[in-house]
Order: sequence, then C-alpha cells, then structure tokens
Amino acid sequence: MTDTEAQAGPTPSEQIDARIRELGDWRGEMLARLRGLIHEADPEIVEEWKWRGVPVWSHGGIVCTGETYKQVVKLTFMKGASIDDPANLFNSSLDGNARRAIDIREGEAIDEDAYRDLFRAAVALNVGARTKTR
Repeated sequence: MTDTEAQAGPTPSEQIDARIRELGDWRGEMLARLRGLIHEADPEIVEEWKWRGVPVWSHGGIVCTGETYKQVVKLTFMKGASIDDPANLFNSSLDGNARRAIDIREGEAIDEDAYRDLFRAAVALNVGARTKTR
C-alpha cells in the first residue's frame, strides 16, 4: 500500500461494511441483504459514501441511497417518480416530483425479485438518460 492509499482512508465499500457491522441488529442485516440484491441486479453498480455517512449506489448517476433509522431501513430512489413500480414497493416520499422511497420495518418480508426488478429499472433510467443527452 502506498502512502497515498494509506492516507485516503477506507473505501466506500469498506465504510458500508463498517456501517453494517456497527448496526449489529436487524437493520444491518437488512441493509446487507438489500446491498446484495443491488449487486445481483447490477454487477456494475458503484458504491459511494456521501453526506457524512450515507451509503449510495450509482450507475449513470445515483440509483438509490440506503439510510438506517431507529425504526426503518430506507431506500431512496433519486428518480423513483419516473420508475414503474408494479409491485408497489414505494411506500414513502410519495408526494415529490422526483424521489420515491421504501421504508422497511423489522420483520417485514421483502420480495427479492421485485426489488431486483426495481433496481434494474432505476439503472436503466439513469443509463438511458445519459445516452439520450450525448
């Protein structure tokens, strides 16, 4: 490891790993599970760490963030209002013009296929928007 690498600190992926470990409860387990689904849906996804501690997944722009609160794990999709949601996963931030979110509470079952489909749709929207503007 070079001096520059040592000074740079942990990577975003390492910071997300640390967040999952420090939660140490159902929220960490859920965040890890959702992170796995995101990577399954898009192996090219990029992990970022923004806004003083928010996991972010990007491909052609921000796809979603993964925030943890006392009662919920929240996935916020930056362009969620423009994404088809046939499984009706969005249940929070429904009034905005752009964002939509999903609040997941302890013990709630999740439809992994529906989540993967939603992640893929968000990536497709981002990548399609970038292609159109070029």
